[in-house]
Amino acid sequence: MISLHLRMYMLLGALFAIIYAIVVMLGAASGTGTFLTYAVIAGVFMIIQFLIGPKIVEWSMRIKYVTREQFPKLYAMVEDQARRAGIPMPKVCVSPLSVPNAFAFGRGQADGRVCVTQGIMQLLNDEELKAVIGHEISHIRNRDVVTITILSVIPLIMYRVAFHMLFFGGRDRDRGNTMLIGLVAFLFYFITNLLVLYASRIREYFADKGSVELGNRPEALASALYKLVYGSARAGKRGIKEVEGFKAFFMNDPSRAAEEIRELAQLDLDRSGDIDAAELAHFRQQRLNLSSQDKMLEVLSTHPNMLKRIRHLASLNT
Repeated sequence: MISLHLRMYMLLGALFAIIYAIVVMLGAASGTGTFLTYAVIAGVFMIIQFLIGPKIVEWSMRIKYVTREQFPKLYAMVEDQARRAGIPMPKVCVSPLSVPNAFAFGRGQADGRVCVTQGIMQLLNDEELKAVIGHEISHIRNRDVVTITILSVIPLIMYRVAFHMLFFGGRDRDRGNTMLIGLVAFLFYFITNLLVLYASRIREYFADKGSVELGNRPEALASALYKLVYGSARAGKRGIKEVEGFKAFFMNDPSRAAEEIRELAQLDLDRSGDIDAAELAHFRQQRLNLSSQDKMLEVLSTHPNMLKRIRHLASLNT
């Protein structure tokens, strides 16, 4: 299997090759100034998003920052995992949402924030919760929020170039060339969107691996993911709708929970409601069969297919 690092390097190479192709086409048609204009506009949007993004998350998720005295166990988990990761202590916060999940956000390592929902604290045991915290701490250590934000600018540029060329570009005698460039830019917009989604899925694998490197057992994280799927499914459509705009931040995609339940039923051999080391080892030996629909849904998702993700954790269980 191609390593995660190699996949990321190949993806970045593809994205920058697309940028180069667009610059060449625009340079031939109307000068590179058009591309640079949209690059500057996209850059401004990215900076604004970077600066006000945490406030939007706080407001939307009704986040409350907490102290060691208020949540001693949670605070100690974050402190322990941050120390192991070698990063500054993130702010610890809680969201009152019933959908069980956790996420990290902020502007970088020095501004990291780890948030858990009330639902996840009621669902997971201490070892599972600490493995989840390790996953989120790894996102902060790897600067994933900044990475995905920067990569997301590329599809934005492609979209603006396509829109301009298709509807406002060129004089009548140049219309054919500008339309062609617009269509190619739109194709690149679609492709780069898929590549950014792929980058997001790779970062999830990295964060899972990072949690194990911070001392958490793979089966603890696998069990946490298993419970999060069931917890999300029990939250119902109303609960899922409440977090729809922020599911890319989460440990798993809550909107996929109903479908993932069927996939994950094979993992809990003793029907205990969690996944232990023996069950994870057994799953590692099984053949992984995914339907064409599952593969297509994964391509369009910010998160890896859950069976593939737990299989990856099983490979770390040495």
